[in-house]
Amino acid sequence: MSKTSAPDENVFSAPIVSARELGFELGLWLSGLESFLQVRNHSFASNSGNRTKPSNRDWTKEFRLVHSTLLLCSKLTLQLSKTIEDKNFAASDERIDLITNLNAVPFEFSDSEGFAELSAALIDSILLNEGLLRASPLRFSEWTAWSNFLAAKLKAAEVSGKLIAAAEKEGENFLPKKLKDLLANTPIPFALEADLRLVLPRFAKILKWLDAIEQMHDRDEPLKPAMLLFARINEQTQEMMRFINNRLLRFKNEEDSLFAALDCAVYAASIELRKVYNFELIGFAEARQSPLIYARVETAHGLLNDCFQQTLVNFAQLIEPDVKATELFPNLQTKLQQSLTLREDLWRVLQVVRKAEKNPESLSLQKLHTKLTDFLNNTIKYLFYKDLETVERFIEEVLNTTNKSELVSILHRFGAYLETLLGQVNMRVVLVNHPFNPPPE
Repeated sequence: MSKTSAPDENVFSAPIVSARELGFELGLWLSGLESFLQVRNHSFASNSGNRTKPSNRDWTKEFRLVHSTLLLCSKLTLQLSKTIEDKNFAASDERIDLITNLNAVPFEFSDSEGFAELSAALIDSILLNEGLLRASPLRFSEWTAWSNFLAAKLKAAEVSGKLIAAAEKEGENFLPKKLKDLLANTPIPFALEADLRLVLPRFAKILKWLDAIEQMHDRDEPLKPAMLLFARINEQTQEMMRFINNRLLRFKNEEDSLFAALDCAVYAASIELRKVYNFELIGFAEARQSPLIYARVETAHGLLNDCFQQTLVNFAQLIEPDVKATELFPNLQTKLQQSLTLREDLWRVLQVVRKAEKNPESLSLQKLHTKLTDFLNNTIKYLFYKDLETVERFIEEVLNTTNKSELVSILHRFGAYLETLLGQVNMRVVLVNHPFNPPPE
């Protein structure tokens, strides 16, 4: 080995960020900005208990969310531009395979032209946003003017729209391998295949955006910016529902299995949308405590992700009736087992609590404490984060209360809460085919 070869090898030993991944992430966040800047996507911006009108409340937090996202987009733009320049510079090198080829579909950016314009627009917007933040509190009129300005500024940078379109095209391919194989290798009636190939990419795109939120959660990143992605998901889901409803209106045979599957998909999506955007994410922009933000993102993501995964399973069963949900989404098997265990243990805890409430003298406190402690140390982790604190607080109260009359009051409230919680757990999508049969005591 020559002395001059080692430095060259060291240059290529460092991991190179995939331009395709950079392009998708940039398009992802630009799409979130595009949707977040539209006022109609702020149905979840005000607390339901807060009677303050949008025109009167402080919109500073929305400005801060936009500011952090603009900084991220600016960073990604510079990284992507540099990656493309490096690709073109080293185009003749045999080791160029370490860099993703941006000319591969769906990313068709052969050089850095256009990124300078986008970078300048982002930097100008960041500086203006910082100036506006110094003038807080900021009202709805300032937000409207700012969002209109920024939307127009980003739209004027042509590459921004291309990045969003490319990211959404990438998202449309985010289908389980099993489902892709079924579409490719299973004989399917032409009409069914045609409809599925129109509908499935819309669900795949939504799941791709939800996957981005899940990755933020897994990497323990700040979750407040996920609000922008939820704004985009809301828009994508509404568009998907409109498309399917228009398709249903033209359906000739309402007894067709595809008609039923499409109708159920829209119905399920509409229910989960209301849960997420009219309840879980209400007041999200104003939330400050990290546990509250974490809990709301986890619950909102879980509701939507489970719903759309189950919908894809229903579509897959139109092609192959015997296909199982776990074949498409292996993680559902873990969720199913956890939910089954949680439901059974919740029921057992509820029975012990009810018996203790009715006749505290006849039930050993040691037995009650043992059951609650066991649940606290094991099964409680299968609850949504939003329910953890409440259950832990009830158990702590029971364990620390020795006065029988006070204990009965606590047990009564705890039993009512457990009954409601058991009903919510039983409504989980993964349990839809597993009706609850109370185990023997």
